[in-house]
Amino acid sequence: MNYTAPWWLPGGNLQTIWPALYSRRAFGPHPAYRRERWDTPDGDFIDVDFAGTSQPPGQSQVMLVMFHGLEGSSSSHYAEAFADFARERGFAFAVPHFRGCSGELNRAPRAYHSGDYEEIGWVLQRLRDRQTGPLIAVGVSLGGNALLRWAEEMGDAASRVATAVAAVSSPIDLAAGGWAIGRGFNRLVYTRMFLQTMKPKALAKLAQHPGLFDRDALLAARNLYEFDNIFTAPLHGFKGTEDYWARASAKPHLQRIRIPALVVNARNDPFVPAWSLPAQNEVGDHVILWQPAHGGHVGFPLGTMPGHVRAMPDAVGNWLAAQCGKDSTHG
Repeated sequence: MNYTAPWWLPGGNLQTIWPALYSRRAFGPHPAYRRERWDTPDGDFIDVDFAGTSQPPGQSQVMLVMFHGLEGSSSSHYAEAFADFARERGFAFAVPHFRGCSGELNRAPRAYHSGDYEEIGWVLQRLRDRQTGPLIAVGVSLGGNALLRWAEEMGDAASRVATAVAAVSSPIDLAAGGWAIGRGFNRLVYTRMFLQTMKPKALAKLAQHPGLFDRDALLAARNLYEFDNIFTAPLHGFKGTEDYWARASAKPHLQRIRIPALVVNARNDPFVPAWSLPAQNEVGDHVILWQPAHGGHVGFPLGTMPGHVRAMPDAVGNWLAAQCGKDSTHG
């Protein structure tokens, strides 16, 4: 990915915050999503938003599936930009929401986590079953790590579901990411922002399922390590934060991937230290690494102020399209 940041947005933090708040997301109309609610095998539900095509299920064109990041949704800036890319290319587009991220509290005690490859697999298989054309998937941040974990666990069988996958700004070494986001400016800004939505959701889950965790301990959590130790890890079968971060990280298993996979990380991402990123000789033949010097965390803005955020969706989307025989200009 040949990316150069605009001169007026220097540094990883500005390249992260400004695009999320102010940059243009779509070159055409903002996506008009159609929502489906799917009942899960464990008696819960997830909400999936569709855009990018007016054709009914079972279409033969390419379907692009996007898994959002921590506390993201189909209205996140990167989701709307990918929806706009799909509209231009004539692709079907789907955004499955992780549990609790679609605007309504889910029913079961579980929520979602960075290694949630079983949920990813269930969603992708269901989309595969209704889709006759190629299926390609991109995960952003947390969603990208979970998508890579799915590809790693599936091995050769992944090709029966998806043609190719991509992960953007994903903390594939969760311990390194946790260390980075828990320090200095990151802790004051990003950690506080995440906890402002995650704590109320957890407390609503506690009201729904009394005794699920220690309320006072959760209220006292000051960073994601402590939050994950109290809530995320035990609710999803991990011994604690360190066990969760170790077992859920995609980086140690990238050589197990057997379908084309693209891993994009800006080297100035505030959440993902450059020193934690893998080299090409560490990831196996099926994985391609793009590690531009700039871009921030899911930023990659371009153009004059206020800029736009289509650079990354265009580059990643075109790479994915090429893997299923679609060139960069034709759907």
